[in-house]
Amino acid sequence: MSEYLQTEMIILIFLGFLLHRADSQGFTATTSTPILKVPENQGADLKCTYSGDFGPNPRIEWNFKKSLGSSFVFFDGKPTEPYEGRVTQYAGGLRFNKVTRDDSGEYVCSVAGNGHSDDVLIKLVVLVAPSVPLCLIPTSVTTSSQVVLSCSDKDASPAATYRWYKNNVPLPEDPSKFQAFKNMTYKIDSSAGILEFPVVSQADNGDYFCTASNEAGPSQSCTAVRMMAYDLNVGGIVAGVIVAILLVGLLVFGVWFAYRKGYIPKMAESKPKTVVYTQPTSNYDDEDGEFKQKSSFVV
Repeated sequence: MSEYLQTEMIILIFLGFLLHRADSQGFTATTSTPILKVPENQGADLKCTYSGDFGPNPRIEWNFKKSLGSSFVFFDGKPTEPYEGRVTQYAGGLRFNKVTRDDSGEYVCSVAGNGHSDDVLIKLVVLVAPSVPLCLIPTSVTTSSQVVLSCSDKDASPAATYRWYKNNVPLPEDPSKFQAFKNMTYKIDSSAGILEFPVVSQADNGDYFCTASNEAGPSQSCTAVRMMAYDLNVGGIVAGVIVAILLVGLLVFGVWFAYRKGYIPKMAESKPKTVVYTQPTSNYDDEDGEFKQKSSFVV
């Protein structure tokens, strides 16, 4: 093939691509609710409209995106089993008669017909106010050790953010910028609810609690717990080990002494004597009546 023909073919392919793209741009699916926030147990309308000639009866399907793949919400003109009685499709979109927190996520509206197709993404956020968070706060810790305090709330939607308090005073995320907290060294992860002390000290003693907050409702707090840091008593640990060793030594010596004095019988002496007994028989000869020894008794 000549170089001229190759060039001409490339141009034709490129023009065809441009024409197809221009033609496809007239067939689009759109939404007026790209992000929709609805309180739990209320209705929700996910809008989906389209433009272009998708034919007289375009196929419209709805998918719910999950961490692993996706599942159909509305397929082949009817809702799938998990959504029966809960959703209806109308000309302008998809309607939930009542949403739950499990409905939060991303939905895809797909429009197809007349050789064309397009998708639009809608994010549904079901609003759920925080509940009382679960706080894990140790009451006794050892100085110079690493200590982690945690706070979590699985009900809040969107996910809660957390704030930690010490003695009813909110802890700033960067303690070095505040004079009142310059003696404290810690790290805060407000999204995960973590308060970490890389090296805890007695300056960290106090009453701790956290609050969970989101846009759906009022903040909730856990009950404050007093955390106290104590120095490691090395002398006491050493003394305890020494006492334990002495007690074991005394026990071994006592057993040995009792054995030497005969308070504990030797194994050979403690065994019972063996008695062999043979059933006696008559000592008289059955034939001549004379006395003869025919049995024995051994001890």
